Amino acid sequence: MNIKGKNISIIGAVRSGVGAAKLAKKMGAVPFVSDSAPYAKIEIYLQTLIDNKIDFEFGGHSERVHHADLIVTSPGVPSNSEVLLKAKELGLRVVSELEFASWFCKGKIIAITGSNGKTTTTSLCGHMLETAGKKVFTAGNIGLAFSEIVLSADEQSFVVLEVSSFQLDHIESFKPYISVLLNITPDHLDRYENDFEKYRNSKMRITANQDGSDYFVYNIDDKKIPLTISTAVQKYEFGATSTVQYGTQISEGKFIFNSSDGSEEICETSALFVKGIHNQYNAAATATIGKIVGISNTDIQKAFESFKGVEHRVEFVKEYKGVKYYNDSKATNVDSVWYALKSFEEPIILILGGKDKGNDYNELKNLVHEKVKKIYAIGSSAEKVKSFFGEIVNTELKDSFDDCIKSSLIDGVSGDVLLLSPACASFDMFNNYEHRGEEFKNSVNRILL
Repeated sequence: MNIKGKNISIIGAVRSGVGAAKLAKKMGAVPFVSDSAPYAKIEIYLQTLIDNKIDFEFGGHSERVHHADLIVTSPGVPSNSEVLLKAKELGLRVVSELEFASWFCKGKIIAITGSNGKTTTTSLCGHMLETAGKKVFTAGNIGLAFSEIVLSADEQSFVVLEVSSFQLDHIESFKPYISVLLNITPDHLDRYENDFEKYRNSKMRITANQDGSDYFVYNIDDKKIPLTISTAVQKYEFGATSTVQYGTQISEGKFIFNSSDGSEEICETSALFVKGIHNQYNAAATATIGKIVGISNTDIQKAFESFKGVEHRVEFVKEYKGVKYYNDSKATNVDSVWYALKSFEEPIILILGGKDKGNDYNELKNLVHEKVKKIYAIGSSAEKVKSFFGEIVNTELKDSFDDCIKSSLIDGVSGDVLLLSPACASFDMFNNYEHRGEEFKNSVNRILL
C-alpha cells in the first residue's frame, strides 16, 4: 500500500494512535493526530509525537481532521462519535489501526478475539511460538500496538495479535492466517446500542476476508458462535463438552488433538501451570494453533508448564493473616467474573463495580450465593451492584480500594480470599484496567505491611 505524500488523520492520541502516526510517517505520509481528551490525559503520549515531528491537537477535533485522504481511528473512539460520522458524511475512508498496520505486514498473522481470555491466550500463544524457536511478535491490545512492530516482522515471522471488536468494526482487507474466536458473551453493549447481535457480528468480522488458505479456530462449546461461516476458511475447534472432530478436545485430564490422521495426546491438563477451566480452554485454543503451524507436542507442553499467566488476571498479590488477595482487574464483564469465582474453593470477599456496560448480573446470582460471603461495591455502578446483590449477600458501598482493604481486616478470616473482579470498565475512576489493577495492588501492599 503506497501512502507516500497522503494526508492521514489519526483519531486518538493513545497507544495505537501514536503507533499509527509513527508508521504513517515512516511510510512517507503526512500524519496529523487529533484527540478530544484534555492535555493531562494524553500528556505521556505527546512527547513521542513531538520527538517524531508529528502535528497534533488535543481537547477537541478541528476542521483539519477532515482535510485528509484517510482517517485512521483508535479502538477507544466510538463508531457513532461525531468526528467519525462527519468523516463518513464527507465520503472519507475510515479504517482502524488494525487494518492500517496490516497493509504493511509481511509476517503470518494470528488474530485472537473473544469476550474473555484474549490477553491470556495471546500471551500463551506467543510464549509457545517462542518456546519452539519461532520468530514472533505479540501485539495489538496487549503490549505494543500492531503499528509499532509491523515493519520488524519478515516473512518468517509470526505476529500474534489480541484483537477487539472495536478494531474489527473498521477493517476492510484484514486477513489473518489464523483467526481465533474464544467465546462470545454480552460485553460492550453500551457501544453496540444494547444489541448483542451487533456485537456478535462485529466479532465474526475476524473471518470476513479469510479463504481456503487460512484457518478459523473456535470454541465449539460456545453456542453463541455461529457455525455457518460464509468463507471457505479451514475450520478447527476446541472444547470440553462437545465432540471435536478437527482440533483440540479437553477430555479425562488430557489435551487430545483430533484430525483426519486420527487422535493424539498432546499432554495432560495438569501440565498447565495456570489453573481453572477457563485457562484450559485458552490452552486448547493455543494447542490447536500450535498443531496447525507444526509445533511439537513436547514444545507445547513445555510452554504450558512455563507460562505463569498474565498480570491483572486472577493475579495473586499477597497473603496477610491467612487471607489471600487477588487482582482480577481485567475482568471487565460478567462472564470473566463467573470464571474467576469458579477458580476458588475458599470463601470470597468480592470487589465489584466500575463503569457499567449494560451488565446483566443474573448469570452470577447462584454462584455469588454459593461462593461469596460479602461484596464491596465500588465505582459509578456501586448502587446498581448493591441493588441487585444486596438481598443475596451482605453488600457494602465503598469509596476506594483503601476502604476495601481496611474493611477486609475486619470481615476476612484466615482461609478467605479477597478478589477484585469488577465486571465493569475502569474509566469512571481509572485510566484503564491496568491502572485499576496497579492501584489495587498498591493499596494491598501499602496497608498490609
